[in-house]
Amino acid sequence: MRLTTSSKWIGRKWRPRLATVVVAILIMVMALPLVGLFFFRLYENQLIRQTEAELIAQGAAIAAIYAQQVRDAGISPEKLGAPMPQANGSASRADNPDGPYRPIEPRLDLASDYVLPTRPAAMPVTAADPAFAAIGTRLSGILDATQKTTLAGFRLLDPQGVVIAGRNEVGQSLAGVDEVRTALGGHYASALRLRIPDQPTPPLYSVSRGTKVRVFVALPVAVDGHVAGVVYVSRTPNNIIKHLYGERGKVTLAAIAILGGTLLIGLVFLRTVSRPIYALIDRTQRIAAGERDAIRPLDHHGTYEMAELSAAFLDMAEKLQARSDSIQTFATHVSHELKSPLTAIQGAAELLRDSGSAMDDEERRRFSDNIVTDAGRLNLLVRRLLDLAKAENLAPSGETTSIAASLALLPVDTRLAVRVEAGGDLALRISAENAAIVLANLIDNSARHGATLVSITATSAGGKATVLVSDDGAGISPSNRARIFEPFFTTRRATGGTGMGLGIVLALLKAHDGMIRLVDSERGTRFEITLPLSS
Repeated sequence: MRLTTSSKWIGRKWRPRLATVVVAILIMVMALPLVGLFFFRLYENQLIRQTEAELIAQGAAIAAIYAQQVRDAGISPEKLGAPMPQANGSASRADNPDGPYRPIEPRLDLASDYVLPTRPAAMPVTAADPAFAAIGTRLSGILDATQKTTLAGFRLLDPQGVVIAGRNEVGQSLAGVDEVRTALGGHYASALRLRIPDQPTPPLYSVSRGTKVRVFVALPVAVDGHVAGVVYVSRTPNNIIKHLYGERGKVTLAAIAILGGTLLIGLVFLRTVSRPIYALIDRTQRIAAGERDAIRPLDHHGTYEMAELSAAFLDMAEKLQARSDSIQTFATHVSHELKSPLTAIQGAAELLRDSGSAMDDEERRRFSDNIVTDAGRLNLLVRRLLDLAKAENLAPSGETTSIAASLALLPVDTRLAVRVEAGGDLALRISAENAAIVLANLIDNSARHGATLVSITATSAGGKATVLVSDDGAGISPSNRARIFEPFFTTRRATGGTGMGLGIVLALLKAHDGMIRLVDSERGTRFEITLPLSS
């Protein structure tokens, strides 16, 4: 269904459709796993740094043991390697243990560092120096035991880069490996290299770079300011991919749950929000087209807020429809009330015009009096209509008054007596002028129905005042009791009644949060007025 809405109310500013918003939300929900994968890559890089830091710590411990072994063996400085680079003109960090701390910080970055090819194979050499070979033999057991716990590969190299301790490569040279060459020059070096798996790589590993590399760390061992060897350590970084692959069934179920949850969210959102909104839009269009049966609750509201919105809208539409009906009825009554005297005036005027000299003075005076009487009735009707319109559009002024003060504003009515029985000094939240208009209409009504006494009693309770206005007149017949507040309803039309008095009273009281109703009485008429008390 194509919806067309006047730009008079919402303008021409672009607004997304609700379906577009729903789709965007669903896409965002679906993208959450991708965002999680991004943070997973960040975490994976952190695992690389963590692995390098652990290898540095393990290598530093082995290097300290190896350096002490070299000193204890009394190996001459001529057999040591390149001199260690000086830092700030002082001795190297290894030869100055009491100096300031100079920790080796991890520097590998999976996102920016090149991943080098697999480590080159060790090259055969003639023979290692016997003194260093003996130290390697003594430390081999320590390296093997450490490797079983840390899962790291250890190689202990002499100053020439020959392996003197380590699995399968003892007596071979690693001096041609880039990071080893850097360490033999006295500098720390680390590298990321492709690993050689000892078992088939699971397919899920393809999403991770960290599972395809191995971290290599080469730490120079300094003795007497020279390189006495290199501790070459390597290990595959910790990763969660292997665990995820092992739980691939649960991972699949989780993915299905995410997809199903997303679709469920979309279904619930569309059913609880989109569908009622479109139904309400269709209902507004039908009401605007004049369909009275469209003013009824929606079949499906979806949410509490939508139900409240629908109820508020339908309540507004019902009130507007009632007001429209009231205006139509009012216009009908007004036209009828105006038509009768206007017709009489027109008829009398035409007779006066057409009769000429044939009409005697008495007849001419009678027709003239009829014109004056009907014109006066029209004038009274217009004034009452203006009073009713003013009352219906009156805004509370915040003034207060009492019954006694309001009655003091009225002229003395010689037709009957007015007596305040109780509560004459209660402060009512209504202006003295408007209260006087209310009382004047009720007193006049009583006088016109033959009353000789009007009694007024006021009481208060719960912040409200209840005013009873009773008379001893003829009362109101049961058949007319339900219609007395209708505009233009009167039983005294022949004597000049307009039927507007009680309508004006009701409108004035409603404007001040009050109400009036007809209550049962053994004799005459009794009205009950409710008004707020002054705080």
